[in-house]
Amino acid sequence: MTESKIIDILRSRFNKNMKYHNGLDFEVIVPRLNKEVISSLIYMEETGGEPDVIKYDKSSDKYIFVDTSIESPNRRSLCYDDEALNLRKDNKPISSVIREIKMHKVELLKEDEYFYLQSLNNFDLKSSSWLLTPKEIRDLGGAIFGSKHYNRTFIFYNSAESYYSNRGFRVKVEV
Repeated sequence: MTESKIIDILRSRFNKNMKYHNGLDFEVIVPRLNKEVISSLIYMEETGGEPDVIKYDKSSDKYIFVDTSIESPNRRSLCYDDEALNLRKDNKPISSVIREIKMHKVELLKEDEYFYLQSLNNFDLKSSSWLLTPKEIRDLGGAIFGSKHYNRTFIFYNSAESYYSNRGFRVKVEV
């Protein structure tokens, strides 16, 4: 996908979903889209994430692009990190969430960011998304994920080496 194509897609989605970023102007964001950011946004788009701006953080002067696909993007069936991947003896997935985010220079959503995203729309009603797991949970072998049911956002846990066809991960890029 070309740089101009992704910018056109992002502009169109931005204009369609003003409820996610009321009062923001996409043309102010465009000059901030350097080659590395464009590459990350293309990854998000090509894997079904439907990236869109959901917030402007005044304190850091950053616009935040997040996966806004209604269900978790097509980055699924991955265990949490390489430590978990290495623990699996059978049926190893092809990669891990942490490996993928590092490779594509994106960040995994934190719990509070996931709650904020869920306040904008109903996401992950049939799927779930791995979230950045606090060290104290990961040190015990666990990892967290979120989904929404009964009009409420839930944060759950699993062993980090688990993976499911309906669990993906949502990411962000700040510009």
